[in-house]
Amino acid sequence: MAIKKQVIKTKPVVKVTFSIEAKEATAVAVVGDFNNWNPAEGELSKLKNGTFKAVFDLPKDHSFEFKYLVDGSYVNDPEADGYAYNDFAGAENSVLAL
Repeated sequence: MAIKKQVIKTKPVVKVTFSIEAKEATAVAVVGDFNNWNPAEGELSKLKNGTFKAVFDLPKDHSFEFKYLVDGSYVNDPEADGYAYNDFAGAENSVLAL
């Protein structure tokens, strides 16, 4: 799993690339505060090597909780900037700081 951040100097956004290796998966999405936890708004595309990847423009100077949704199972990113316990989910979420 990997998260890449590219600050856009001319805009108040950061291009964030989410990627996760899931060779056996058929559907992967990133869900979080930035897309109202909606898998349809966070779909990742499968590459030939089995990695799922997508780029999102997110506002800078914010932090977001998120998880990957891999074939219906929630997965945290081990390379996240941190983790936060979420009472609603009863579990930790990954945290992305921009």
